[in-house]
Amino acid sequence: MMTELAVAMPLMLAGEQGMFHVPSAQEVRLQPISRAGNETGWPFSVDEGMLACVWSVGQKVVMFFEDRPHGLDEDEDFKPRGVILTTDPLQLTLGNMANRDLFRESADVADRLRLVAPFVTMGQKLCDQPPGARVGHGEL
Repeated sequence: MMTELAVAMPLMLAGEQGMFHVPSAQEVRLQPISRAGNETGWPFSVDEGMLACVWSVGQKVVMFFEDRPHGLDEDEDFKPRGVILTTDPLQLTLGNMANRDLFRESADVADRLRLVAPFVTMGQKLCDQPPGARVGHGEL
């Protein structure tokens, strides 16, 4: 019992979550992002979405979720696609296989990493915000 407490205490004091923590909606940090008209480094196939930070398997994970399409009726069901934003090439490719079309076409993994890296950095700054934070455009 003392060993478990000794291991868990630094995590609790640092505000960190354990390996099996399931985040609540209040813990997710969000920031709307959109492509500027002349932006050439936009890595996504859609022009608007949400940058999100959430705990998963004991670490902070940065994700991008698409916005509801403008032409979609309010009563139509919509499940936004999401992708993990990371500089780990394996996780960036294999971890996003289900929604890889949410990324724009890229020549190779190195090109995709180059496009995604600034959004990973921005997402990590979002992760440093208090739980439940919703950050406006350009605040990070």
